[in-house]
Amino acid sequence: MTLPFPALHASHSGVWLADADGVRELSRGAAIRAAADTPVILLNAPLVGQRLGHPELSGLDLLELYAFLFPARFIVPTPAGIARACALPVPASDGEIAAMLRAAAIALLDMAGGDWPEREGAWTAGQSLARARWPWAPVVGPRLTKPATAERWLFSKLPEWDEAAPRPAPRTVQVDEDAVLTRLHALTGAGAEIRAGQRSFATTVAQAFAPRAMRDTPNMVMAEAGTGIGKTLGYLAPASLWAERAGGTVWVSTFTKALQRQLGHEGARLFPDAAERKARIVTRKGRENYVCLLNLEDALQGGFAGRAAILAQLVARWAAYTADGDMIGGDLPGWLPQLFRRNGSTALTDRRGECVYAGCPHYRKCFIERAARASADADIVIANHALVMVNAARGREATTRPTRYVFDEGHHLFEAADSMFGVALSGAETIEVRRWIMGPEGSGRGRRRGLAARLSDVASYDEQGGIAIGEAVEAARALPADGWIGRVLEGQPFGPIEHLLAAVRGLVFARDESGGVDAGYGLETELAEPDPALIEAAAAAAVALDALLRPLVVLGRRLEAVLSDAPDWLDGQARARIEGAVASLGWRADMVGAWSALVARIGGPADPDFVDWLAVERYEGREFDIGIHRRWLDPTRPFADAVLKPAHGVLITSATLRAGGDWDVADARVGAPHLIRPPLHFEAQSPFDYAGQAQVLIVTDVKRGDLPALANAYARLIVASGGGALGLFTAIRRLRGVHARIADRLAREGLTLLAQHVDPIDTGTLVDIFRDDPASSLIGTDALRDGVDVPGRSLRLVVMEGVPWPKPSVLHAARRLANGGKDYDDRLVRARLAQAFGRLIRRADDHGAFVLLSSACPTRLLTAFPAGTPIRRVTLDEAVEISRGLAIAATLGQENRETA
Repeated sequence: MTLPFPALHASHSGVWLADADGVRELSRGAAIRAAADTPVILLNAPLVGQRLGHPELSGLDLLELYAFLFPARFIVPTPAGIARACALPVPASDGEIAAMLRAAAIALLDMAGGDWPEREGAWTAGQSLARARWPWAPVVGPRLTKPATAERWLFSKLPEWDEAAPRPAPRTVQVDEDAVLTRLHALTGAGAEIRAGQRSFATTVAQAFAPRAMRDTPNMVMAEAGTGIGKTLGYLAPASLWAERAGGTVWVSTFTKALQRQLGHEGARLFPDAAERKARIVTRKGRENYVCLLNLEDALQGGFAGRAAILAQLVARWAAYTADGDMIGGDLPGWLPQLFRRNGSTALTDRRGECVYAGCPHYRKCFIERAARASADADIVIANHALVMVNAARGREATTRPTRYVFDEGHHLFEAADSMFGVALSGAETIEVRRWIMGPEGSGRGRRRGLAARLSDVASYDEQGGIAIGEAVEAARALPADGWIGRVLEGQPFGPIEHLLAAVRGLVFARDESGGVDAGYGLETELAEPDPALIEAAAAAAVALDALLRPLVVLGRRLEAVLSDAPDWLDGQARARIEGAVASLGWRADMVGAWSALVARIGGPADPDFVDWLAVERYEGREFDIGIHRRWLDPTRPFADAVLKPAHGVLITSATLRAGGDWDVADARVGAPHLIRPPLHFEAQSPFDYAGQAQVLIVTDVKRGDLPALANAYARLIVASGGGALGLFTAIRRLRGVHARIADRLAREGLTLLAQHVDPIDTGTLVDIFRDDPASSLIGTDALRDGVDVPGRSLRLVVMEGVPWPKPSVLHAARRLANGGKDYDDRLVRARLAQAFGRLIRRADDHGAFVLLSSACPTRLLTAFPAGTPIRRVTLDEAVEISRGLAIAATLGQENRETA
């Protein structure tokens, strides 16, 4: 077949158009005019539009067509990725890429005319997409054969979950050393190399699964296992053995999605049969990660318009084939919502806590409820630190709460607890509570309903409950409403909370000492010596918050009374809905209570357990939130109370658990001092030959703050290594400045530069692209410093812009004062350096250099790197030559590496 549409490809080195007459290079202006005159075939329209300087560029995006044809299948969204998916030769030049895009469109459309695994539902979805004016619909529609019988649509196709009897409590068992080693041998395989460090790790961490001897005192093991030890299988061996023998569930918690995916893959070693594996290993995430079927139905029935309606149809196609309904880190391609500028994707998840549980017509097919029930009967539940803490602090699943935890990436527990147990009385937080209570206001559309609508049957049955609902709705009117930020900026706040936020903003700007140097970024000041305006506003806000808290507490009690003295109409579904409402009310009441405590502190004495401050949040000069913030000085205290003390066994492990200090420091960062019994400590050094595989180069002649010099250093190092570089920044502004200066320069060398916070691509997909192309480089911020696993030649150079000193915030200053001053800073920096260095050597045949662009890196920080790693202070010229030598060596092979 032939297509009348041209294909447009834009890179940092130019723009090319391919049509029936061949391929030609265009100017950016000519390319924009061509795209306006006729539909053009594109690959990732937002990215092409950004490179052309025309963000609203649209056309026939091949990624949208692929997502329609093959929902729940991931491809790397690059020319090489689409070429491989279409069984086409990978193009070698920009001109060839443009021609390949036309060929890929033809190949995909040919597939649409045939038979493929995801064919069911395509014709029906195609009709809906045509009504939504999807650009591909006129081309795809004629190629889809109308089915002889009506297709099963999403809500009839999804299976229902079944209720089951509660699982008995785990039996008391002892996991012996021989059994652990036998299980470990089975997991690693008969032909695998026997690693002494892994065996010692497995037998030691098994002690976390011994019977508990004292209440509120878990068997706690803290194990630092260097990269390459094989700690994942090392702890899965005793964990799976205990789960099997005790009939219990072990929750394995991570900080990054990358490790969650890795654990999912390792599960195939435990349970090779896919059906058994699905039943015995379950991945759990927060509710906001899963598609909400009720929200999706609303979007499909007219709740979304324009491009958002097209996204809803593509998500519905995916929902019919997804393994778990996870929109954030599951099998929905991370690049799909980005194609729609995230227009509407967040509205398809349950982000506001408005779930009506059994009141939802899709309750028995809900992905969230399915995962919750599956996890109750699973052997291994793969979760994340935030979900573990949320479930422990305010979860609905009290009867199935786990007693054994494995916290991998345990060095992140402090920051996860810091976020979870913090409080923010801000415009963004309060307006969400208003919407949750009052429902839609004005002309707002959607299925969102307030308390009165969600609990109408309770209000009609229980008079006091109905009165409490009415009082809560009335009190919620004191909270900020839509447009609050504009009113505050104009000096016309409405209501006591908006007046409070206005007073906060006034005091923050009055005490700003930056002199406007960071005019585009947020401002903050201590909550100390408040002015009369803030004290007066706080008094009025306290009254308003108390008026809101009282009916919420009363309503929670009335709902519990309805459950205990069940009326005739309270069937199983109604009970589940009210139980869900009780949990949501408890969470919201706790939040409002914390706000009240925070406001009461204004003008009074400070609480030594907390750090309080005022902040104005800004992004690129635009104010988007204002608030009062409170964090625990030591957030591991509430973590220990909510998670550690109720547990029977806890393993906390990481490759950098002690980075920056000794075991006392590591203990303090995870809450161990708050337990009666001290933890067992274990250490296993990495088996890698860091002396022969890695180098640390400290560049001494790049001046701090000199952006052109910084950009030049990054460009020269990346060119010398031939790509394969991971660049780490501590500030988004400098990252963008460097990218703007070097992206075109690298493109002329045939090297792709990917950039977090610049490219309209999610971070996970950026890492996938980086891993897929050894000639590409990736620059980013903190999210790339840890949890990025890119072994092999794709990552052979790590470059940090400078010593990663902590940001001098109010919170950091308080913790610094309480934890040793300069030594506390040094511990944090060493931890960050160790985590960044850990990206470089991931397996035994990896080689590379870690470059720190710092003219004055203190020697005391260099203990962050593994013992034996060569560390040299060099000029940029020397670092470039060393990087070039390493690149040459990588192509020569091991036998010539030392000579090179």
